[in-house]
Amino acid sequence: MSQRLNVVPSRFVIEHFPEATFPEDDEWIALVRAPEGLTVVRDAPPWVDAEKWVGFYGGGSAHGLDVPGMLAALVGPLAEAKISVFVASTFHADLVLVPETKLEAATAVLEAAGHRVSA
Repeated sequence: MSQRLNVVPSRFVIEHFPEATFPEDDEWIALVRAPEGLTVVRDAPPWVDAEKWVGFYGGGSAHGLDVPGMLAALVGPLAEAKISVFVASTFHADLVLVPETKLEAATAVLEAAGHRVSA
């Protein structure tokens, strides 16, 4: 399943708060609440010393929830290349985050798998 992906211009940080149920601010991109705490994805401030992540967004290949395999077509090749991912899915597409240091390698892997990647 070839997809049209855009590299999101922002850089992100992924944070985990074991005791939180909701962030204290509204500067987040995605939230996931689970029994072990809250995971928050947000734009990385320029001064942050944490690992930064970059996102591939498949908005150009928007699809319904009933279309199987769209996410697997992205994370499968990345997993084979041993590139870590964090995924936040929307109603129409997926935001696949990879470590910023792996952007070039991830782009090459996705293109080799038949996807079109635009910066």
